[in-house]
Parts: sequence; structure tokens; C-alpha cells
Amino acid sequence: MLNTETIIQIHHLKFKRGQREIFRDMNIEIPKGKITAILGPSGSGKTTLLKMIGGQLSPEAGKVVVKGNDLALLTRSELFELRKKMGMLFQSGALFSDMSVFENVAFPLKVNTNLGEGLIRDIVLMKLQAVGLRGACELMPSELSGGMARRVALARAIALDPEIVMYDEPFAGQDPIGMGVLVELIKKLNKSLGHTSVIISHDIQETLSIADHICIMSEGVVIAQGSADEIKESTLENVQQFINGYPDGPVPFHYPSEDIMQQLMTEN
Repeated sequence: MLNTETIIQIHHLKFKRGQREIFRDMNIEIPKGKITAILGPSGSGKTTLLKMIGGQLSPEAGKVVVKGNDLALLTRSELFELRKKMGMLFQSGALFSDMSVFENVAFPLKVNTNLGEGLIRDIVLMKLQAVGLRGACELMPSELSGGMARRVALARAIALDPEIVMYDEPFAGQDPIGMGVLVELIKKLNKSLGHTSVIISHDIQETLSIADHICIMSEGVVIAQGSADEIKESTLENVQQFINGYPDGPVPFHYPSEDIMQQLMTEN
């Protein structure tokens, strides 16, 4: 574990969707000011975990503590205030289609602050400058490429200077150039703005290249955590299967079922 202050603590988290167990004993500590990657197979609950950190979902047991606040003990207004210190980059970008790039980035400032129009304008231009899109401020989302839309969404996510920025599959659907731009942008913004970044992703190599701390989830628990080098050197079969993309292993290719020959020979 990194020798630094912890900003998010997840203790003995349990959560189900219907009869399906998502987390059975999830424990994670996320260091302040660093890039933490949370990796795992599809369906392991990565996006669900982000929703719990944001207070959108509540656990059946265990604690989610953000900046020293147990989310379960906060009032609705206290939770909303805490959320202002969090930014979220959605997988889809989630830009407002009827607003320009400028208006999209300005939106959280207009909703959550009492700043004047002139100051909002300056902040928006600075955030767009940070993601390389100040010149695109008058464009509409329909005029943007996928990579550009993701960068505008990132500018909006950091508009309020959050202490925590969460990225839900930031590299999904990106071409190699767009992916490279986003990788460098996340690293650059984390260093220059000093916030804490939490990334969930299926893009192993890109994520490992920028993460200070990595947690790998499987079957409702964290099975490995550490630096990129420590994860790569892990002797656990399911860790090696995941980071190397082996088609079969502890995580089987086939969903559990009865023997195929027995099923074929069974009368309808």
C-alpha cells in the first residue's frame, strides 16, 4: 500500500442485486492525490462501486467513507455538498446534446455556484484549455468526434475543481490516438490539479501505465492490489488470466451448466 493519506475507505462492503451477490467482503483504501485503478472482469461490480462512492447506492453491510465521512450517516444536504467535491467522467460522456461545448462545461458552475457570468466564462475557457479544446467552445456535441466529446466531458467533470475525479471506462471506444491523448491528459491533470483519480477500465496496459495504485476485483472481493509492477509479478492465476487476457482459467469461458451431451440426449 502507498504510504500516503487515504481519502476513500471501503470496509467489508456487501451488496446484492436481487439474488446476485456483487460484493461479499470488499475492502479498498484509495490514497489521496494519486491515480488508483480498479480493474476486474465484466460484471464484477466496478461501476456499482463508483456509484457507492458517490452515494447513489447504499451497501447492505459495511462502510463507504469519503474524506472522513461515513456516507450512510450523512443527511441528504450533506451528501450533496460532498458530491460537489467529486467529478465524474461517464463512459458515454453524457453531454447535453442541445448545449454547446461552452454551455456544457459552464453548467455545473451555474447550478452549484453564485459566480458572475464573467468569472464563469474565464473558468470554462481555462478548463477547455486544459483539455486542448478551447477553440471548440462554440461547437455542438453532434459536431465532436468521440475523443473530443470525452475530453469536453472531462473539462466539465473538473469545472468545480473537485478533490476526487472518477472515470468510468474512459478509454472505451477510443481509437489509439484518442486513447493516447486521454491517458496523458488524465496523468497531466492529476499531477497539475492535485486531485485524486479513480479509474475503472478494461484497458489493462493503458491503465497500468498511469496508475499509482491498482486493485483487482473478482467474485466480490479484492484479490490483488499494489503497484503496476507488483500486479504484473503476481503469482495468482486469476490475476495473470485477467491482465494477460487468457481465454480460460480460474474465470471459465463457459457459464456453469450441465454436461452438453446429457442435455442433448434429454427429451424435450
